[in-house]
Amino acid sequence: MSVDLKSPADVEGMRIAGRLGGELLDFLTPLITAGVTTGDIDRAAHGYMVDVQHTIPATLNYAPPGYSPYPASLCTSVNHVVCHGIPGDRKLKDGDIINVDVTVIKDGYHGDTSRMFFIGKPSIQARRLVEITYEAMWRGIRAVRPGAHLGDIGAAIQRFAEGHGFSVVREFCGHGIGRRFHEEPQVLHYGRPGTGLKLQPGMVFTVEPMINAGKAAIRALADGWTIVTADHSLSAQWEHTILVTGEGFEVLTVSAGTPAPPPAPA
Repeated sequence: MSVDLKSPADVEGMRIAGRLGGELLDFLTPLITAGVTTGDIDRAAHGYMVDVQHTIPATLNYAPPGYSPYPASLCTSVNHVVCHGIPGDRKLKDGDIINVDVTVIKDGYHGDTSRMFFIGKPSIQARRLVEITYEAMWRGIRAVRPGAHLGDIGAAIQRFAEGHGFSVVREFCGHGIGRRFHEEPQVLHYGRPGTGLKLQPGMVFTVEPMINAGKAAIRALADGWTIVTADHSLSAQWEHTILVTGEGFEVLTVSAGTPAPPPAPA
């Protein structure tokens, strides 16, 4: 496995791109309300990226091998959609939960982040799922330090999520990121402590657990992109881009409106 260690210049470029990704979500937050379509969110995001931030939407026409080009400037995954939901005519309604996943390209560097949003008043289960998923992501992030292993990240996420009765999606994972959208290493959201690649300063990757209220099984829809829970249970995801520093970690996708981290476990 060849992992690209970022130079100081790369890190500064990634800080800028990451902050812009967070600021895009800040801009979208007041728009994500009942009655708005996921297509409305996509159009607003595209205009903000291109006209205000002067960034490039990384997902638009993105086509990894075996996939048709992705047709939108972000992903909108509602309720039982696990990831890669394509924006369209669906209107958000009271009680929905939605993940909005954005990746901007600024001066060649990618800033990749996502947040969950409640539409109106969520169910108790939906709120608990979203909150546990957020803390699970942070449990994984707080495992990042030089000399730790990738398995430490996945184990921390899995232990916390499964300890609260939820399940971890296995088929999708975090990833290295930089001048390319997806790089090595793959960052699994389950695993065993002390296993996998040893972390070094200069590594940059995403931590983005997808947690289901029901079983972990998923299936793909006919559009070739949208992934849903096989049992139609709710799914949640949060994502940050993380730099391994000499002392620990730095979250690169923080902006003024980024939710605060949960309290560190005692």
